[in-house]
Amino acid sequence: MTKRLLRLLTELSSRKWVSRIAGNFANSGFSRKLIPTFAKTYKIKVEEAEKPLLEYRTLNDFFTRRLKPGMRPLTEGEQTLLSPVDALITGMGPIEEGLIFNVKGQDYTLDELLHRSPHRQKYKRGYCFVLYLSPTDYHRIHSPVKGTTVESEHVPGRVYPVNDFGLQHMPRVLSRNERLITYIRHASGEVAVVKVGALNVSSIRYTNDTVLPSYERGQDLAYFEFGSTVVLLTESGTFEPRSDLQLGAKVKMGEGLGQLYARPERQPKQQP
Repeated sequence: MTKRLLRLLTELSSRKWVSRIAGNFANSGFSRKLIPTFAKTYKIKVEEAEKPLLEYRTLNDFFTRRLKPGMRPLTEGEQTLLSPVDALITGMGPIEEGLIFNVKGQDYTLDELLHRSPHRQKYKRGYCFVLYLSPTDYHRIHSPVKGTTVESEHVPGRVYPVNDFGLQHMPRVLSRNERLITYIRHASGEVAVVKVGALNVSSIRYTNDTVLPSYERGQDLAYFEFGSTVVLLTESGTFEPRSDLQLGAKVKMGEGLGQLYARPERQPKQQP
């Protein structure tokens, strides 16, 4: 009964107008007074923030804060796939024939997650990370590779919570919520960075109000207004994950997730 009631309340609160109200408040001057309490409640490392607390104009301004230079060093190596965010790994593993298995007990199809994009064929046997950002985390999203932008797609949807309850008890949250998908071509293949909106997230925004034609490793790509999830996909046959990386681990933006490599047919032919 309790789970059924929570599910009903979640369904009712997943309307975009609820998130719009929350977003309007977070962007108002009134919300500024909540910043110290918010930072203390969620044990946010305010010393990492680019500016002192009193210089942030609204709660959302603080929530989407940048960090001081050097706070997130990038793992070296052009072939290293970087974590695009500070997050908890709530799902990871190989994609099998277009299926992403067992994300909090639920399976997902690439067809649904990528909104039936033609790009989905490239990832049918790739690798997937599901990265959950809690209110404690730094909420800017960075490019996991150096490469050129192939395409960007905005997929309208709901705003169900993407925490443990939402992922376990709400059907197919990652493919029903609003999403902003960026496909980036790198030296060894392609990656898809799927930004998934969530409850009380008024928007997912590109840093420069638009997608850029190319990105450097670790370059600021986008940000969430309140907590959410990033699904990171690698093209089939182009990635080997770190052997010590486990489900439930915390990762930082710029931390290496594994190594990218070119598929045999993409490697340049040697001259005789």
